[in-house]
Amino acid sequence: MIVQNTSSDGADRMDLTFTVRAADGPRVVEALEGARQIIGFHRLHYDEQIGKLSLVGLGMRSDPHVVAKFFKALSAAGINVELISTSEVRITVVTRAAQLDEAARAVDAAFHLSPRQEALTLR
Repeated sequence: MIVQNTSSDGADRMDLTFTVRAADGPRVVEALEGARQIIGFHRLHYDEQIGKLSLVGLGMRSDPHVVAKFFKALSAAGINVELISTSEVRITVVTRAAQLDEAARAVDAAFHLSPRQEALTLR
C-alpha cells in the first residue's frame, strides 16, 4: 500500500506512507536512513503496530453500496481507520494491529463471508 497526501504538519510538504512486511521493516528503515541525503526527506516514522484489512471482489470502487457497507461495519465496531486505499477490485484499510481481529469479524459479519471465501485478506 502506498499513500501520498499533504503533510499534517502544515508545511508545504507531502507525506508518503507505505507498508512493508513486518520482517522487512528494520531493513527498510536502515536503507531509507542511509539514503536520507539523496532522497531529502524531513522525517521518518516506523510503526510496527499496524494491520491491513482488505475486501476483495469485482466492482469495489465503483459500487458505493459495498464501500458504504464496509466502512459502516468498521465504524459500528469502533475501528479507527488510519489509511485507505482502493482499486477496482480491492478496498484496503490500515488500523491498529490490536483492532485487526475485531475489524475482520465486523467485515465478515457485514458481508456474510465464509471461511472458504477469499474475499478477506489479513496482513
